[in-house]
Amino acid sequence: MPARRQELSLRLAGIDDWNPMVEGLYTAAAGMSAQQVKLDAISNDLANLSTTGYRSERVAFSDLLYGPVRLAGTTTTAGAGASAELLGRSAAQGPLQETGRPLDLAVEGDGYIQVTAADGRPALTRGGGLAVNAAGQLTTAEGARLSPPITLPAGVSAAQLRIASDGTVSAGPRTLGRITLTTVASPDHLLAEAGGLLRPTSASGEPRAATAASVRQGALEQSDVNLGREMADLTSTERSYQLASSAIQTESQMMSIANQLRA
Repeated sequence: MPARRQELSLRLAGIDDWNPMVEGLYTAAAGMSAQQVKLDAISNDLANLSTTGYRSERVAFSDLLYGPVRLAGTTTTAGAGASAELLGRSAAQGPLQETGRPLDLAVEGDGYIQVTAADGRPALTRGGGLAVNAAGQLTTAEGARLSPPITLPAGVSAAQLRIASDGTVSAGPRTLGRITLTTVASPDHLLAEAGGLLRPTSASGEPRAATAASVRQGALEQSDVNLGREMADLTSTERSYQLASSAIQTESQMMSIANQLRA
């Protein structure tokens, strides 16, 4: 049985072998691990401060196992620290920036642009900075094709395109296609990948038509990362990490003293 699992088993069984100093090391290490998850999320958010359509990551903390232990002839309850996990992306709408560029689209509301990634698998994105590839197809800036594909006829330029709020793409009197806006039951469980793409998962649910979303031509949705809030979170998280690290050093010194006294 691994040492950690054995320690928890002893505590739940109320055995007197529970060592509070060793447990303190576990608790402090769990705290450092939890704060590292938060630091990684903040770092990722700050790195995507200028990424079109980016939505910040959400982190939640929870208590680890609590159980009864006997110490110095009395029974008490002790915890094993805290853990952290990513809950998914923020649902906040990022600010819109008017660009006037005909291939720039901002998604307003709860929806995503449906695309086909380079590997042929379906994906979603809120990054609406479109481009035209060598085959005349509309793609994301990273090259993912719209799904279903929309191809510009010969002689039609991007400047001639008009994109309605429902995603209908036209050039003069000709309708070229419609940009599909979709959503999922649980956006928190979409899997983020490079290029601003989001992959549907079994936990997120299959994409379905978005009824509460529209597009605005000539605008882009900016990242919803709030720099001031992120910097405040970074400061408090770093301090929490340092406190947990100091607790480990203190516990180590106490164990060293105890071992010397025993000798």
